[in-house]
Amino acid sequence: MRNKKKVGAANTKERPEMLIDERRQHILELIQKQGRVLVGELSQELSISQITIRKDLDYLQSKGLVQRSHGGALRIHSSALVDPTLQEKQKHNFVEKERIAAAAIKMVEEGDCVILDSGTTTTAIAQGLKRFSRLTVITNAVNIAAELAGTDFEVILVGGTLRKNSFSLVGPLAEDNLEEMHADILFLGVDGFDLEVGITTPNFLESRVNRAMVKAAQKVIAVCDSSKFGRRSLSRIVPPGAIHHVITDRNLPHEIAEALRTQNIDVALV
Repeated sequence: MRNKKKVGAANTKERPEMLIDERRQHILELIQKQGRVLVGELSQELSISQITIRKDLDYLQSKGLVQRSHGGALRIHSSALVDPTLQEKQKHNFVEKERIAAAAIKMVEEGDCVILDSGTTTTAIAQGLKRFSRLTVITNAVNIAAELAGTDFEVILVGGTLRKNSFSLVGPLAEDNLEEMHADILFLGVDGFDLEVGITTPNFLESRVNRAMVKAAQKVIAVCDSSKFGRRSLSRIVPPGAIHHVITDRNLPHEIAEALRTQNIDVALV
């Protein structure tokens, strides 16, 4: 009996602890998939107290992400929470993304160090960068690293945990590695760009990695089609003032373009 107790204790200690954002993202994804969660079941699954689970659910409700119920929480249907796959994103605004990518490539010079966020627009940029011969490319996107594998570029994957939806690497390892890096340009794809809130994404962990990318880059360029403006998603990456340039399509309303320029953001409409 003593041996069994020791084995159980050892297993409990060896179970990896989630960061707060990781845990809340996990809980949110469970609610989106299952429609509801129960405090008791989450407490057992995650090996943490019911008090902590209740605090997490209260936090998610305060952000408008879930509906608290007796003993758990229910799903809220909202476009701000949708986290589409890379394949789904590729079906939308293909022509605009190609034009945005072509304009972005013109901002790169031979020998630059470029950070590419995950996404379909940044994937198009990666494909266009092949015309260069000497670049260093830092990315958290596995598909972009594979796209550039046949070049002479120095390609650096930041490491981390794979998000299957976006083929991106997230988590503390990615964030820590980015803290040690410096780049000339960051091309940042976005899910939402609100003039007050800033740039947002549906995933907590993705936002943290993106924020580390912004800190590592001398010049931050948001690359997104006009449909992304006026939208707020789950987690803020940075406020508008952290962006230096925006490259988007000509369907962007004039008043939004002018509002961006009044915040000292260069806007290119392509």
